This record gives sequence, C-alpha cells and structure tokens, in this order.
Amino acid sequence: MPNEIFMPKLSSTMAEGTVIEWFKDEGETVEIGEPILEIMTDKINIEVEAYHEGILLKTYFGADDVVPVNHVIGYIGEEGEGVPDTAPGLSSEASAEETGGKGSREDNAASSDTGTPEEKAPSKSDRTVSGTRENSLGKVRATPAARALARNEGIDIHDVSGSGRNGRIHKQDVADHTSGSEEHQKTPVNHLATGVRTEKLKGARKTVADRMADSSTSIPHVTIDFEVEMDNLIDLRNRVNQQNPDDKVSFSDLFILITSRALNRHPEINITFENDVIQYHDARNIGLAVAVDKELLVPVIKNTESKSLLSIRDDSKELISKARDGKLIPAEMQGGTFTISNLGMYSIRQFTPIINKPQAGILGIGGTMDRPAVHDGRLINKKAATFSLSFDHRGVNGAPAAAFCNTVKHLAENPVELIL
Repeated sequence: MPNEIFMPKLSSTMAEGTVIEWFKDEGETVEIGEPILEIMTDKINIEVEAYHEGILLKTYFGADDVVPVNHVIGYIGEEGEGVPDTAPGLSSEASAEETGGKGSREDNAASSDTGTPEEKAPSKSDRTVSGTRENSLGKVRATPAARALARNEGIDIHDVSGSGRNGRIHKQDVADHTSGSEEHQKTPVNHLATGVRTEKLKGARKTVADRMADSSTSIPHVTIDFEVEMDNLIDLRNRVNQQNPDDKVSFSDLFILITSRALNRHPEINITFENDVIQYHDARNIGLAVAVDKELLVPVIKNTESKSLLSIRDDSKELISKARDGKLIPAEMQGGTFTISNLGMYSIRQFTPIINKPQAGILGIGGTMDRPAVHDGRLINKKAATFSLSFDHRGVNGAPAAAFCNTVKHLAENPVELIL
C-alpha cells in the first residue's frame, strides 16, 4: 500500500506551507531519512525527510505552490502501485481525526513522513565536500534538474559548488560550472563578461520581501536618529570578555540587554498593533535580525526582562547558530514584541530599519566611528554610533518614543547600571 506524503503542520498557527522544490523526480528511489522536498513556512525553509523507502510514485504540487496543512502532496510505494491522478486532499490520518479518529493533526504530523522540526534538522554528521553538502547517506544535495544537467554534460556532481541552502546544487550552479570550465580553457584573460543572470524571488526571500513591502506601505513609519558615545560600553564588554575569554559577549548581546531594560522603563513601546488594537506585553521578547546567505531571519530571545547579560548571550548564541545552520523552528521566530537590527560590524553610519509587523518598534544600530567631542572645554576624540528608532505612529507618539531613545542612550553610555 502506498504511503502518503503530506504537508506537515509545524505549529499551532500554521495553516499552509509552500513547496520550494522536490529533491527527487517521480520514479526515483527514496531511502528512509533522505530529504525528498523542501517546504517553507513562517520565514524558514524546512527539509521533509522520507520515513518510508521505495519509489516516489507521485508528486501533486510543484515549486511555489501553496498547500493547506495535512493535504497529501505525494506518495511513496512500490513500483507499479496505483495512486490517484489528482491530489486527494487531506491525508487519511488527518481525515481520521476530522471524522472522530484519535490524535490531533499535530500528533499525526509528528508520526508522518515529515517528522518534527527537530527530527528534520540537518544531521551534525553532514560534511562539506568540494564546496557541496553531503548528507549522512553520502548523497550530494542537489535538485533533480541539476542532476539531470550534470548527467547530460558528463559532469561529476561532486565537483560543483552549490549556491542553495546548506550547499544544495541548483541547475544554474551546474550551468555556471560548465561555462566556467569552458571559459577557463577558451576565453582570453582580458575578456569582459556581458551576461545577465536573473533570479525570481521565491520561498523565504519572497515572504520576507512581501512582508517588508506590506510594512513600509501600511505603517506610518517615523524614525528618530540619535548619537551614542560608545567608549564606556566598549570598556565594559572588554572587561566582561577578559573574565570569559572562551565564551565572549557580543555587542548585540549588550544591545538586547540595554533595549530590554529601556522597555522596562517605557512599557508603552513594548506593544503590538493589529486590527486597530494595541496589546501591551509584559514579556520583553526581542527579535534579532540575522542575515543568512540571501535570507533575513529574526530569531526571538524570549523573556529578556528576567535575564542577565550572560543568559542573553547563551540564548542568542544558540539561536544565531541554529539560524545559520537552517535549524530554526517556527516557534523560535514567533512572539516578538520588539526587534533590533545591528549593522555595527559594517562601515554603515546609519540606516532606517523597517518595522517587523505587528510590532510597533525596531532599533537600528550603525557602526562605531571616531568623532570629535568637547569635554571640559577641550576637543577630544570619542567613539560614537548612530542609533535609529523606527516606530509605528498609530500606536506610539513622538514624545514617548523620544523618551525611550533617551533611556537607551543613557544606559549605553552608563552601562554600569546594567550590571548593578
């Protein structure tokens, strides 16, 4: 009997998922634990692994198709087994639940071909080979189209560098590898490239782009810029890290702590605004924007109001590592009440951050630079950075926003208050 593959329900709020790509073609052999497709929901991409072995008999949806949770998207079985020509809708497990069967959809999803998000996370035994990623089964991560082109061109797929998540090889990577080899053999050194490569936004990048466009057009953004002298904060970080040389505190950790303490003093900023309703949150759940390849992820450090600097360091380090390894689950990106975007590691003086709906505020932090300052009538050199608060003027007025900025500035310039 063929085994169903269906769109998993990965969180209580998830209603649908988007198919990013299938890693197998119909008729190809599937092994247990082998990733067979990638789906996207809540800004993250998740690999769906096979919990049965056999032949991929049927796939009903392609790239960018949006599918409700618990709906059948394909079948794995033995060669020659019959399956429906069109998608049958809900899986038999989910249908049983709707007709009175035992177990919730979440329970059914956990025991399905897809497993839980933790089960689907890439194995720590994954290794990098020739710029590509091999899974624990020893197979290179590549799309079916990439494999087909490599076979047609007589290219060893192991020699191709992948540009996708976790080093997955796409068709364009194989084409670039082929043309690169030919150019190396035939093209003069002074040849000027004139080609244009196009890329359609899809998956997580498209979701983030759509949300940013929605935020910038539907929210009346107001941005306040203010300068912060950084010398004392730099000194505090150095002293803390001298005591913890093997587990250092980052500036982002300090910014999270400063923001959390400022939100404690200005609870009117720690809000979400949706459907003309303001919600005031007791928890200070601060999201930290993290760039991962071409994607932007915002893991959330929960309940920072009750955490020390070192506790924030531990939580943020774990979440950032999971974001970069593609192991974040939806719950770790939900529930934020305020966001920080730190570009201090770049030579960026200042920028205007876009609010992460339904939050009402986001703090952008530019690079620390040498700037002249007057101290006791003398001109001296100080290290300073420009902070930028963007806020939703529907839920936050200018005076409370300015007062919040003053508190952030005061705490950053007098960081001893953070550890008292």
